[in-house]
Amino acid sequence: MADLDKDTLQEEQEQTDTASEEIKAEDNACEKVEAEVEETDADVQESEEGEDTQDEAGTEDEADPKKKSRLFGKKDKKKDKKDQQIEELSDRLIRQMAEFDNFRKRTEKEKSQMFDTGAGSIVEKILPVIDDMERGLAAMSDTEKDTSFAKGIEMIYKKFIGILNDTGVTAIEAVGKEFDPNFHNAVMQSPSEEFESGYVIQELQKGYLYKEKVIRHSMVIVAE
Repeated sequence: MADLDKDTLQEEQEQTDTASEEIKAEDNACEKVEAEVEETDADVQESEEGEDTQDEAGTEDEADPKKKSRLFGKKDKKKDKKDQQIEELSDRLIRQMAEFDNFRKRTEKEKSQMFDTGAGSIVEKILPVIDDMERGLAAMSDTEKDTSFAKGIEMIYKKFIGILNDTGVTAIEAVGKEFDPNFHNAVMQSPSEEFESGYVIQELQKGYLYKEKVIRHSMVIVAE
């Protein structure tokens, strides 16, 4: 009876050991399969991450609308700054051209005024010569006027007057005109039956205009 129990225990022990070895073998097989699965998952994950990184690098500007907007914003700002500089330069050029045009007009006006002033001064110095020629011709008798000398003097006088008229010098009308202090210089008054009071009855010295500017007033006698 004791031998039977011993054999039975030994047999159960052997069965237990066999079962334990089978369990261990199954555990090892499971661990191996899990390791292979984890390795495969890691490879797949790395592959997917690589593709995602490549896709993100290739489509970063398109996938990120904010960044795209920022890029376009920078371009727009650069463009706006360039257009602003062009407008500023255009405005500056227009102002400079306007200033130059005003300067040119002002310079031409000043030159014209200076020329007129100088010409008027020269004409004023020539007028006494004209007065002397007129007095000399007026003092000649009819016989003297027929001489070649007198005719030559008269021709020179007329030519002289013609040149003055061409340059803008004209005589002031006086006799028979109402007295005007802007053109006439009254040296005396005299009774007159021919003219009304305040009208010029005699011219003692001719007055002249140069381009509507009085070079010399007419010296006149006015009716009382």
